[in-house]
Amino acid sequence: MWKYIVPFGLFVALGAFLFVGLYRDPRYVPSPLIGKPAPEFSLPSLQDASYPVSSKDLVGQPWVLNVWGTWCGGCRAEHDVLLTIARQNVVPLIGLNWKDDNAAAQRWLGELGNPYAAVAEDNVGKAAIDWGVYGAPETFLIGPDGIVLYKHIAPMTLEVWNTEFLPRIQTARTAGGGRS
Repeated sequence: MWKYIVPFGLFVALGAFLFVGLYRDPRYVPSPLIGKPAPEFSLPSLQDASYPVSSKDLVGQPWVLNVWGTWCGGCRAEHDVLLTIARQNVVPLIGLNWKDDNAAAQRWLGELGNPYAAVAEDNVGKAAIDWGVYGAPETFLIGPDGIVLYKHIAPMTLEVWNTEFLPRIQTARTAGGGRS
């Protein structure tokens, strides 16, 4: 009798798990960094390896970290949106070029345009691990106090920028770094 009950119970549990998954947004993965200090980094600049890109240089203002790579199809899809966002000049947009070939990344930015105030090289992926990145593109909003305010997984869109990022940026500025 038990040889039928146990498999049936496992089947029901698996079915319930899959049923719940149907109603979840696959792009929403909660980040343990939200509300916590952003991981610090100091990495070589893609544009000039002798000049590091450091998170410490960004304290005191809200800023955005966009994780990208030339091998990433979603990164190409979001690139024009990032150029539009950069032209708005709301916050510094920092690129984290993740596990990529530097020459390919430099060609990409030369051909498609460079939306970033600075681009950090993360060729081995250590900084991305610190940030909890598991795929690209991923975009983080960091407050003036260095606290991670928001994380977006998937290509950036103007709708996401306008509804998720801009209100949080405004709140961070008026509250002096407040979380939202």
